[in-house]
Amino acid sequence: MGRTLESKQEVVAELKQTLSESQLAFVINYQGLTVAEISDLRRRLRPTGTVCKVTKNTLMRRAIGEDAKWQPLTEFLSGSSAFILVKDDIGGAIKAYQDFQKAAKKTELRGGVMEGRALNEAQVKAIGDLPSKEQLIAQIAGAINAVTTKVAVSINEVPASLGRCLQAIADKEKGSSDSEAA
Repeated sequence: MGRTLESKQEVVAELKQTLSESQLAFVINYQGLTVAEISDLRRRLRPTGTVCKVTKNTLMRRAIGEDAKWQPLTEFLSGSSAFILVKDDIGGAIKAYQDFQKAAKKTELRGGVMEGRALNEAQVKAIGDLPSKEQLIAQIAGAINAVTTKVAVSINEVPASLGRCLQAIADKEKGSSDSEAA
């Protein structure tokens, strides 16, 4: 028994809503995965704010419609497609998928779309290798902290070296006055 027209329209509306909230979408060939394996993939993706949708390519094509941002996704719509729609943590989602792929060894990444541009498998993996937003913020904060520490040490060193210089002059004068007195 197939879907009714109303249920198809609901699926398309839900896909449109999810796509509007997503930053990246990539398509995998899920043929050969069991229900338990798909559930495992969804469980791994959930903490990164990512949704894995298994739907017909025609329904996804209708959800994309005339949206220029997602139009390049149509070139990946063939065969058994699962759509991974990333809302928040792009790097984390790609890494979670790659971990799943290493464990299951049954899926194939076809490509993806980000900001209206089609991405091949290598480009999606390269995005996954980038440090996360939190790691970048930590690196910037560390660099800023290092600079301020060096400035503070340098500023503190000026009076300290001036004091050592004055002490050396005083010791020298005291030493020469002691030798003259003897």
